[in-house]
Amino acid sequence: MSDDSKNSKDATRRGGPALESAYQLLLWLTPAVEKFPRNFKFTLGDRAMATAIEALDHLVAATYSRERLARLSAANLALERLRFFMRLASDLRIIDLRKYEHAARLIDETGRLIGGWIKADRAAKTP
Repeated sequence: MSDDSKNSKDATRRGGPALESAYQLLLWLTPAVEKFPRNFKFTLGDRAMATAIEALDHLVAATYSRERLARLSAANLALERLRFFMRLASDLRIIDLRKYEHAARLIDETGRLIGGWIKADRAAKTP
């Protein structure tokens, strides 16, 4: 295992399951957006990718921050926007129902994990 790969996995472990789930979502989304028709790839596809990357970015920042709540809330908001982008892609028949359901499950799982992280962070701060 290379040092870069090991460092990446260590950082993911520190961020916990929410960070890993967001990474897996982005890993799935990237080739899905590549298959968008040209007239949607550079509008809806780019927005969906940027939003998923934004969510991941907020989770990485939360991993290394003492004040996580703002970053976790921002990640949750990014996931909510991504939900709507994927719903729009489905309604416009850019992705089929099976892919939409898979995306929705990945987004929901990530959202639940972020919610758990928020709850745990709040509980740790209450005396």
